[in-house]
Amino acid sequence: MTYREALEYIHSTDWRGSKPGLSRITELCRRLGDPQDSLRFIHVAGTNGKGSVSAMTANVLRFSGRKVGLFTSPYVERFNERIMLNGRPIKNSERAEITEAVKKEADMMADGPTEFELITAIGFMFFKKACCDFVVLECGLGGRLDSTNVIKTPVLSVITGIALDHTQLLGGTTELIASEKAGIIKPGVPVVVGEVDGGALKVIEKEAGKMCSRICAVQQGMIRVRDISETGIGFSYANRDYRVGLPALYQTRNAACVIEITETLRGLGFSIDDRSLKRALLQTKWKARFETLSREPLVIYDGSHNPQGMAACCESIEKKLSGLTSDGKVNVLMGVMADKDYTEMISLLAPYVKKAFAVKPCNPRSLDAGKLAEMLKKKIRSVSVCGDLGEGVEKAVRTSEKDGRPLVCLGTLYMYSDVKKAVRKTLKAEKDVK
Repeated sequence: MTYREALEYIHSTDWRGSKPGLSRITELCRRLGDPQDSLRFIHVAGTNGKGSVSAMTANVLRFSGRKVGLFTSPYVERFNERIMLNGRPIKNSERAEITEAVKKEADMMADGPTEFELITAIGFMFFKKACCDFVVLECGLGGRLDSTNVIKTPVLSVITGIALDHTQLLGGTTELIASEKAGIIKPGVPVVVGEVDGGALKVIEKEAGKMCSRICAVQQGMIRVRDISETGIGFSYANRDYRVGLPALYQTRNAACVIEITETLRGLGFSIDDRSLKRALLQTKWKARFETLSREPLVIYDGSHNPQGMAACCESIEKKLSGLTSDGKVNVLMGVMADKDYTEMISLLAPYVKKAFAVKPCNPRSLDAGKLAEMLKKKIRSVSVCGDLGEGVEKAVRTSEKDGRPLVCLGTLYMYSDVKKAVRKTLKAEKDVK
């Protein structure tokens, strides 16, 4: 099987959609010899922040001398980003070889696995073959019925935050969503909890109590931002100084979660020095998290795709970009998935926007650009509908350059790659003309 054939096979199962439950992944792993049982996991769930927290945690362990696997979703540029070993994506040849072995077993199942279940099994096989010391395992959706929850006893469970997202599957309140996320808690396994409200925390505490699992909650009031610069954000947590290299202000909260993860691992007997922790916080890179795509003109991409994520993005716009214009406003290029709460996202975003450009991401779940523009017009005076994403990026970049305003592209992770390519194409064409 070639890499392309492997990718086509994995994507061919997409029609099965998301089918919560552990029966299929349990059977598939059993057929493969239960590779997950030989691995040491840190299991990470959460509405927002779990990708950044997972990446930083993996680097803490890697910089302390361990061989570390990292499993995340979704990818933003290349499919292989979902399965990493010591900071590098799985090779095409490795993915093809393992996918062929998984396919043989999956094809014999009466109830075949979904796409995400296949990828989870491929990840387990790869990490076992690599003899990882740790695997940082990010949930795909929810927790209790997510395919990653087939693992038995992780070293540590993490819930980075709780907010309203995927409500049609997880429930319409933060308490219901917290119940699903808390499903990853295993008997006697410590739990680190990030940014959650009081009701959600009570649900998590109740589940942890049933499992006799100790909870360590991030103390949000102990985070103090000291300075913001091009090289990152200086902050203190629990009266100790740190610096996070990821540019968004919300990353200080994710970094605090990683600090608590590190302290909990130390309490379990794992040796991790302060140098490894501080290096990981400073050097971790994670795409599409208030990432600068261009400095002249200033173009930023943020994958905020729900109200909590949008509120966090707006915080960074206010603190980092508002001083660059006389009225403190930016231009935005926005595309969203139709199943997201884009009405609330727009309400949060609107006070910071001068001009908006509505586009449709290349994804079957995307909201039509025209419908998005209608919603934007209720809150923002200048709104342009762009039928083609590439043309929309070109128009937004050139308008923003002319206006002398930063351009922030946001609303979903699913258009990151296309936007990045279109920004480069626009600026190259402009340079060639000049």
